[in-house]
Amino acid sequence: MPATKSTSQEIAPKATLEGEGTKKVLIVEDEGEMCLLLNILLDDKSFDLDHVKTLSDAAEYLVKVKPEVVILDNKLPDGYGVDFIATIKDNYPSTKIIMISGYDISVKDVALYNGADVFLAKPFSRDQLFDAITKLL
Repeated sequence: MPATKSTSQEIAPKATLEGEGTKKVLIVEDEGEMCLLLNILLDDKSFDLDHVKTLSDAAEYLVKVKPEVVILDNKLPDGYGVDFIATIKDNYPSTKIIMISGYDISVKDVALYNGADVFLAKPFSRDQLFDAITKLL
């Protein structure tokens, strides 16, 4: 009797966003330790992470690559992330923005008004960050 081919999968798929394809995420953060922490927090998830340290580098990056999500710090060497939100939304309206800040929580209202999709105050947990990204995707 010939062997029959099984149609069921033997390996269960991972419980991540892999089934939907890898999602590009740009981190705009000038503090090395915070950038490392963000990379560690998102490392085992299905994200393709890139990192820049300034708003001007972010502007150049966005011309070439269209990430699904931008994680944007507020206080950067060449300006404030809260002022860059409108540039992102005007030129790349489908890009979602997570504004992060630890210096001044009052920037939350301005960030959300300017078009940020989510605001996270530093320090935030891994779950808060991952939940914010997955809800936006």
